Amino acid sequence: MNAPFAPHLLKDAAWCTEAADLAAIFADVVQIAVLPRAADEVIAAYLEAAVASGRLVNGFRTALPVGQRPDLSALTGLPDLPGREALADDLAVMAELYGDLLGCESVGLRLEVVGRAMCPRFHVDHVGIRMLCTYRGPGTEWLNEDCANRSFLGARSGGLPDGESGLILGTDGIHGVPPFAIALLKGDLWQGNAGRGIIHRSPLVAEDASPRVLVAIDAVWD
Repeated sequence: MNAPFAPHLLKDAAWCTEAADLAAIFADVVQIAVLPRAADEVIAAYLEAAVASGRLVNGFRTALPVGQRPDLSALTGLPDLPGREALADDLAVMAELYGDLLGCESVGLRLEVVGRAMCPRFHVDHVGIRMLCTYRGPGTEWLNEDCANRSFLGARSGGLPDGESGLILGTDGIHGVPPFAIALLKGDLWQGNAGRGIIHRSPLVAEDASPRVLVAIDAVWD
């Protein structure tokens, strides 16, 4: 019998070739799993048209049962233009994939429209496992464990920028999630992962890439 496919490992990151490979996030050594996807031209065109219209001004937050398609027509900030339903379809696909992996019946879905980096400093999320996908603009950046000194995270930086505090031991350890890729990020609250969650940040957003549009999905437990 052939051995099962193993995602390519880059330090503490797993690069996947199909959705099933995202289960690599459950491996103890893996802190981020990335599934690259080709850009959906319909969604990309919708977002460009929405930005050009001046009506893409904010996102939304909602709780969604796994398997249910979000009704974007009921939300403000997402104009009714060709391609909006394709976005709804993709959100439903990601929510179902996440729900199947985590075994949760509902998810919290958050779509952000931001003109600058939301979290420009490297940090660790106090969550279990979060799914991220950037539809427009640059993707989330992470720092490999062997290129980081966690003793300088957060307030322990002494107010110094990440590049000066001693947090970053090597800039070659900074990587970015490609646009439209699905990423699973393990946080400090995942069982047995305290003090080991993936160190990541929001990227700088160039003027010609603003606003950045991304979605975050978290488990909702009863």
